[in-house]
Amino acid sequence: MSARRPELSRRGFLTGSLLVAAGSVLTTACSTDPTGGSASGAETTLNVWYHAYGEAGTQQAVLRYATAFTKANPDIAVKVTWVPGDYAGKLNATLLTDAAPDVFEIGDFSEGLARRGQIAALDDVYGSARSDFNKNAVDAVGVDGKLYGVKMIDDVMMLYYRKSVLAKAGIAPPTTFDELVTAAKALTTKKSKGLFVGNDGLGDSATLAVFSNGGDLVTPDGKVAFGSAQALEALTGLKRLRDDKSLLLGFTTDWWDPAAFTQGVVPMQWSGLWAMPAVAAALGDDFGVVPWPAFKAGGAPVVRVGGWTSCVNAKGRNVAAAKRFVQWLWVEQADLQRDFAESYGFHVPPRTSVAATAKKLSDGPAKETVGLAQQHGRHYPGTWDTAVSSAFNAAAAKIAGGEGDPAALLADAVRKAQSEIDKQLGR
Repeated sequence: MSARRPELSRRGFLTGSLLVAAGSVLTTACSTDPTGGSASGAETTLNVWYHAYGEAGTQQAVLRYATAFTKANPDIAVKVTWVPGDYAGKLNATLLTDAAPDVFEIGDFSEGLARRGQIAALDDVYGSARSDFNKNAVDAVGVDGKLYGVKMIDDVMMLYYRKSVLAKAGIAPPTTFDELVTAAKALTTKKSKGLFVGNDGLGDSATLAVFSNGGDLVTPDGKVAFGSAQALEALTGLKRLRDDKSLLLGFTTDWWDPAAFTQGVVPMQWSGLWAMPAVAAALGDDFGVVPWPAFKAGGAPVVRVGGWTSCVNAKGRNVAAAKRFVQWLWVEQADLQRDFAESYGFHVPPRTSVAATAKKLSDGPAKETVGLAQQHGRHYPGTWDTAVSSAFNAAAAKIAGGEGDPAALLADAVRKAQSEIDKQLGR
């Protein structure tokens, strides 16, 4: 359920706003303007936005959580607004208006929201529980020493492989990029391809390539880092997968959905932990997981850690009540955090104590994935917004496709990305 991927299209199946007041749920129209709060006797009505999760039961879950919060805090009613389609676009537009929600979730954290004063610092919300959040979850929401969100779930992305197919071909799960290329080519037949990373043939592979060769995307002080020699070498290497024609392109669903893997269209696919229940239901124990392999000896395996983060509108009328909601749900309620992580696809609770008690993540490939995230997890920097990532991905796609001079393409992307980051940082 990570936002830095085209997953939003898979979730646009529900819409509307629902008001939770005095333990009841009242359906309203699609308007984001709360209605009916006075009927509960509550002094405050919070408008809380979620994107339209595709996992069955998620909407009902957040409504239950809202009801439980109102029962514990009867002076605060909660209206849940379920937003389909282009959630990020709708949110960014609405944040500039009086209809902006009090609490909202975002995918990969954008520090620009904090620097523009649109989201409130939440250090006081964490309190003594701060040390219980994993380092990745805390680092991902930090800006200039303050924390501007509370991670709700960590989404781990890794490489799935079919044990039986690889074993039959005498192929071990890849541990280097050379091995991945060789395996993908060997597993490609007239009827199927060896690897699926995304319908565009790129997906996350460009950023993974950079990380796996010891490179970085942006430094903590806002300097573009993907113009390094390591990055150029790794991005150029992606062309080998294209040249071998071993990549599945243009499938009916994209990499976030495991259908290509579970239907036997490919024996290896990059996807997420959220898909594991569906994979296990289709394949039993005939699958394994590995990180994106190190580009070469001396490089590093990588799994991407994304997820969703709860933020408070700093310009809203109900900041104190909004902070209370975020604190109650995502800091204090371990049982609800565990439910949200385990019951609607698999996700890792950002709190280490909660993750340790998540039974569905305690064995098999799910447990292995949690370990991979702890060992090899990388998240996108807070400056990695749409403009910056688009400049990088456009260059990476051309490099992988053999279009133009790789060094020149990457240098141009660096200039564009640096200009955008400088705007973010007010430089």
